[in-house]
Amino acid sequence: MTGTAEPALASPPPGPASAPAASEQAPALTPRPASALPPPENSGASLFAARPSLIRAMNEQLLLEHIRQRGPCSRAELARVSGLSKPTVSLALDNVERAGLVRIAGQRTGVPGRSARLYEIRPDAGLVLGLDIGHDYVRGAIADLSGEIRARQSLRAHATSVRGRVAELVGLADLLCESVGVARPAITQTVIGSPGVYDPRRNAMKLTGGLRGWDRPAALTGLREAFGPSLVMENDVDAAALAERALGHGREVEHFAFVHIGTGIGMGLVLGGQLLRGAHGVAGEIAFMPLSGGAGTDEQEARKRGTLEASASASGVVRAARRGGMRGPVSARRVFEAASGGDQLAVTVVAEEARLIAKTICAVVTVVDPDLIVLGGGIGRAPGFAEAVTRELEGITPVMPAIRVSALGTDAVVDGCLAAGTELAWGRVMTVLSTAQP
Repeated sequence: MTGTAEPALASPPPGPASAPAASEQAPALTPRPASALPPPENSGASLFAARPSLIRAMNEQLLLEHIRQRGPCSRAELARVSGLSKPTVSLALDNVERAGLVRIAGQRTGVPGRSARLYEIRPDAGLVLGLDIGHDYVRGAIADLSGEIRARQSLRAHATSVRGRVAELVGLADLLCESVGVARPAITQTVIGSPGVYDPRRNAMKLTGGLRGWDRPAALTGLREAFGPSLVMENDVDAAALAERALGHGREVEHFAFVHIGTGIGMGLVLGGQLLRGAHGVAGEIAFMPLSGGAGTDEQEARKRGTLEASASASGVVRAARRGGMRGPVSARRVFEAASGGDQLAVTVVAEEARLIAKTICAVVTVVDPDLIVLGGGIGRAPGFAEAVTRELEGITPVMPAIRVSALGTDAVVDGCLAAGTELAWGRVMTVLSTAQP
């Protein structure tokens, strides 16, 4: 279920200046090495001095990045780590302070000489809204640019129509904004984690699994009307992988796969520290792997949701248990609880599920060779399941990655949306700096 972030227009962040539309954004202000030699004669190439406004913006961006990474810094420290002169640092700090992007955090004492003022990022220079639309719950949170969570909330999902789902997301967003004391248009960046990937030909989501109707263009139309041009759609499992990279086991390695097994099945793949999306945004859509097994297989559902998802998701576990003879209300949770209690039918169903997931991971290992596999979702985090998968995997894989259970819980998608949204919001702040008048 790995997806693609939908291209979106920039929304003006809170503050005295507004970012231009995406079509008007200036190119990235990355300095290029200058040649020590003049261009060849008659080559048509010319050398031009950088505009003072460009140099000013680059200096301000450089200092902001240092403060963001290091925390509160003095002017002297910034001059030392940036290589800029103290007068240049002072001018740049004055500019970004007037723009509302930094503030004085206090003074450093207990060292020889005069106490130095410390500068930190002003948290309310931008706000990020992250939302997660699921089958059973809608979840969300608001964070500031420092990463601090200002509000978090989850609500039971009751809607069965596209319009109803959009309304539930909007209602949750308004509840979060009210608790923070801002209006929805004041949000700098909104990121929504959703099943599926963006299809630019239809201007709609696709491969949305069991979320009925969510692949219709009306879904994105309603979300854009509600959240404006700052909206970005992110695949939900990709968002969880980003959260794992920022907050979980993924911090320790450069190459890992986050495998979600719950109401659906999908993978977020991080290689070299970067999320891999693929040419069409479907890298990690393992639901469509031609793998099946056990009594949970269903050909009709496989055509709709993918062969692997039809067998290995919660619905496949439930089908296998019912076909094996389990009576009464059956859920994946009940099957796993029964297996832990020694019920032989449930033990067999769980063993088949572990075997199928091990085959899936083996296929991933042979293609990308990750250091780590993180299991998430209701089934992936079930007690004892990771150990069962490990035992099955050890007998078939050419190399054995580490297998761990995600500790991020049900808010992983929201946290990943906030992580992605913070980076996008910083991009908008930098755009403001590059276009603002000194």
